[in-house]
Amino acid sequence: MSGRSRKKRTSSTRGLRGTVYQRGGRWAYMVDLEPDPLTGKRRQRSKSGFDTEQAAWDALAVVNAQLRSRTYVEPSRRTVEEFLTEWLVAIQASVKPTTFAKYATYARAYVIPSIGARPLQDVDTAVVNALYRHLLVSGRARPDTNSVMYQRWLSASRSGEHLTSAALAAHAGVTRSAAANAIRRYRAGRIPSAETGGLKPQAVASVHVMLRRALRDAVTWRYIADNPAASASPPRAEKNPHNTWTPAQLAAFLQHVRNDRLYAMWLLFATTGMRRSEVVGAQRSALDLEAGTLRLVTTHVTADGRMQRSTGKSQRSRRLISLDAVTVAALRKYAGALDEERAMWGSDYQDHGLLFCWPDGRPIYPDTVTEQFGRLLSEAGLPVIRLHDLRHTYATMALRAGVNPKIVSSRLGHATVAFTLDVYTADIPELDRDAAERIAGLFLPPPD
Repeated sequence: MSGRSRKKRTSSTRGLRGTVYQRGGRWAYMVDLEPDPLTGKRRQRSKSGFDTEQAAWDALAVVNAQLRSRTYVEPSRRTVEEFLTEWLVAIQASVKPTTFAKYATYARAYVIPSIGARPLQDVDTAVVNALYRHLLVSGRARPDTNSVMYQRWLSASRSGEHLTSAALAAHAGVTRSAAANAIRRYRAGRIPSAETGGLKPQAVASVHVMLRRALRDAVTWRYIADNPAASASPPRAEKNPHNTWTPAQLAAFLQHVRNDRLYAMWLLFATTGMRRSEVVGAQRSALDLEAGTLRLVTTHVTADGRMQRSTGKSQRSRRLISLDAVTVAALRKYAGALDEERAMWGSDYQDHGLLFCWPDGRPIYPDTVTEQFGRLLSEAGLPVIRLHDLRHTYATMALRAGVNPKIVSSRLGHATVAFTLDVYTADIPELDRDAAERIAGLFLPPPD
């Protein structure tokens, strides 16, 4: 014990866990916390600086109440960056690879650069709201390489310079493949719109989802008393109608790719609304040509720049879907070509059991499918849509055709019918008009 006198008072007479004692001219308390969760060793915490003995007892009573309600938080200078780094390690094994990759990007690119140095326990709702405002105004962490490439290509085109994909890649700091795809887009008239310095509301809303979950875990771990993101106000992302093709435009695309080696794959996108991950991860053994069905069990996703095998977005996404006669015929022809390629490659064939693969059996990288779609789209001269918009095109056409929403939802692998209708109602206003006429017709006479 130090030279200063220390007069202890036990808590036995007050029914509290811990002790209050005098330290010099002031008062302090010491309390036993729960044992260390890993080692089981005893843990104690103390706090001093109280002017009176009663003040120390009152503070100890508050700590006891927090310990009983399991809301006690140890004072800590742990920063937001330290917490998020620890949190990402903790959740990696419990979430899908794509989810983890997105969370890691949101944390490292948008949250940590802005508030990473702040103590976690100092972050309140006002700080979180300020973060969202900052991200909306100037939160873009990555350069707008598409606009950089376009300006360089436009300058070269106007001066008559022959600009190679290698030169454009070096100028913008992208891969040669990305530069080559960009040149094809620009030649086809697909001009990028200039990006602002801020993130789009939808992106900030996604950051909010990540941060709210992370801080919820911080509460569970007793790093903070409550979740400041739970009461924050993220921007509202407007739901715009999806960008889709008409049946005639979809038919024109399929006619354009008729002789493509992967024609059956493009047809499957169009006639089933399958996700990219589901198509590139489909197993050949899951295809039953006689029954005309395909069972979706595994998916291939891109996470952190690498292709990884997954099991779909949800239990409902693992499903059996029926195939139409035209798609079955195309897949039968494609399967025959696969067998010929396998025989030609012999022992060099890399069998991954995939339905869609390169001639030597190697898996097709998901982003490569997207790049191929963009190239074919540019050649076909059709309105620009994303590969994922083929799924939206399928969904809207099915609902317009009067297919039961429950069946549409099941074929798309959505969690609920309500989700399907909520997502696509804005795309099909005529369904609402038709409903109005049908219902009124049950009890109103025709108009004069």
